[in-house]
Amino acid sequence: MKIKENNENKQTDTNFNSPLGVGGLSIGSHSFIKITEQPSLHNDLDKKTVSQLLNEMNEEDKKVPYAVEKAIPEIEALVEKIVVRMKRGGRIFYLGAGTSGRLGVLDASEIPPTFGMSPHLVVGLIAGGERALRNPVENAEDDLNKGWEELVEHKINRNDTVIGIAASGTTPYVIGALRNARANGILTASVSCNPNSPIAQEAEIKIEAIVEPEFVTGSTRLKSGTAQKLILNMITTVTMIKLGRVKGNKMVNMQLSNAKLIDRGARMIVDELDVDYELAKNLLLIHGSVKDVIDNYSVIG
Repeated sequence: MKIKENNENKQTDTNFNSPLGVGGLSIGSHSFIKITEQPSLHNDLDKKTVSQLLNEMNEEDKKVPYAVEKAIPEIEALVEKIVVRMKRGGRIFYLGAGTSGRLGVLDASEIPPTFGMSPHLVVGLIAGGERALRNPVENAEDDLNKGWEELVEHKINRNDTVIGIAASGTTPYVIGALRNARANGILTASVSCNPNSPIAQEAEIKIEAIVEPEFVTGSTRLKSGTAQKLILNMITTVTMIKLGRVKGNKMVNMQLSNAKLIDRGARMIVDELDVDYELAKNLLLIHGSVKDVIDNYSVIG
């Protein structure tokens, strides 16, 4: 299979293997504790007041940043490798099902407006496709080969990175994609909320945010989902900063898609170049981004 890299004219010859693991999925071959399914630390929720419920949920949510903090070394190792690959034209692919898949699609969809990047550089794939963003798709996550097939459709290559997201760490759609990607020399990472999970066994870099049992037993849209969102924020934000998409602390490459963002961009230019607001706004509309105005101002002026 000959695959063209996204941002370069050269081509990469990649002879990918057929999907692996078609005989089925086994998760009992190693020690694995499913903390995300253990009973909530809070009982009799249906008998408590609104105030009690909100405060107890907040107590649980406070545990999330500390769980993510423990995973920073693994997140750092992943970002360092992603930056090198993206500078060669590589992409990030998120894969997940249910809440995990939706979070991947959400993070990917926010990269173009925030950082002015092509929508093809960070891609979110969810088991069951577009329909699954709003509605459950029966058995979609149970296909061990579908995730890899979708990656091949996107012309996956060895400059790319595949990140599997699954709070439980047991989603076959994700496991199969990671297994095949890694077997074909592609950088892989897992984001899960159980220690030593099956998806971690398939990934080169294992990111585990152990947030303890959910407030509502097994509802991983809560703390697990929050932890995953924080981790994805960290991965893409720091990657974009290292790729030069932020200047100082400002989104100088954001898309000017509405009046609020045009105003924000103009004020950035005022602060950076010490020009009046109307001139800043006119320059922004002419050049299309804060970065282009700042880079070219010495020539313009």
